[in-house]
Amino acid sequence: MRIGELSERTGVPTRTIRYYEQFGVLPEPGRSANGYRTYGESSVARLRFIRDAQASGLTLEQIATVLGLRSRGESTCEQVIELLENHLADLDRRISDLTRTRHRLARLTERARELDHGRCDDPHRCHVIVEGIEESLPEPDRVLRPHRSSRF
Repeated sequence: MRIGELSERTGVPTRTIRYYEQFGVLPEPGRSANGYRTYGESSVARLRFIRDAQASGLTLEQIATVLGLRSRGESTCEQVIELLENHLADLDRRISDLTRTRHRLARLTERARELDHGRCDDPHRCHVIVEGIEESLPEPDRVLRPHRSSRF
């Protein structure tokens, strides 16, 4: 089959198929007499695997490693489990970071609604963010700032 049909059958754009060939996760196809790329059923299966592996969070480099092991007849189950566990742990860390950031922003927004907006007279900063962000942070994240005297 030609690249257009391969694209239709797998849902992978032709440009991406060419990229995968250059990257090395899809073997260079054979060529017909007129120079067109020709693909077999193994290309359909491989592209579906690549698509599913990416949807699982694996990078092309990781996919290339797995495919390389498979091409040498080695088992990849343990390798894939480790990759997925690492990806899951990374996602959990990011979710935790995003949750903390969301809580800080929620506290900052709540505090901002209570501020006297008439006090916002510094043309170089917004008192909602400058004063509010430190109050919304846990103690270790706070930055020491010099005390502002009320006479200025």
